[in-house]
Amino acid sequence: MQPEIIAKYFSLDSEQQSKMDALGELYAEWNAKINVVSRKDIDELYVRHVLHSLSIAKVCQFEAGAKVCDIGCGGGFPTIPLAIMFPEVEFTAVDSIGKKIKVVSEVATALGLRNVTPVNARIEAVKGEFDYVVSRAVTDLKTLKGWALPKLRVGQKGSRPNGMLVLKGGELAEEIADARLRCDIYRISDWFEEEFFLTKQVIYTKR
Repeated sequence: MQPEIIAKYFSLDSEQQSKMDALGELYAEWNAKINVVSRKDIDELYVRHVLHSLSIAKVCQFEAGAKVCDIGCGGGFPTIPLAIMFPEVEFTAVDSIGKKIKVVSEVATALGLRNVTPVNARIEAVKGEFDYVVSRAVTDLKTLKGWALPKLRVGQKGSRPNGMLVLKGGELAEEIADARLRCDIYRISDWFEEEFFLTKQVIYTKR
């Protein structure tokens, strides 16, 4: 699936669309050097990684000046697509694996994304507070809650109160109960018709 899948669901200006268009080639190039995206997924990058990341924007529209932290950003998802979507929002992409942060840094530079700060560290070592934490299936919700809550400040810098937005898949009732998480659950298949999203969800919990 090609980059036009993004325009199917989101209205982008020409600069945003150009940057989205460039993601396929950039990630194919970097994946050949450093395996940051599953090799079987690279041909489905726009559905399984880019569009999946952007489902967060269906739940919360970040305001200009908002600070967002991506915990366990891997090769840059959801940070990179969201940074293209929200150019006036500050994104901090955190991962403990150096080669993944190198890819985030190089992709952001190639795209001219000045609103992305890659950080090679564990989240506990990252200084400062954020309005939102985003993450994509990096760990269980109980662990993620423990990492995220100390980093979140009370307030509202988007269409929803400050909080945590997590991309997850499968049956989550037990995991949510174990985390003692009060949250809203959004089925991504309500927005996107591709089969990949049938079991995918966005979990939102406010600070």
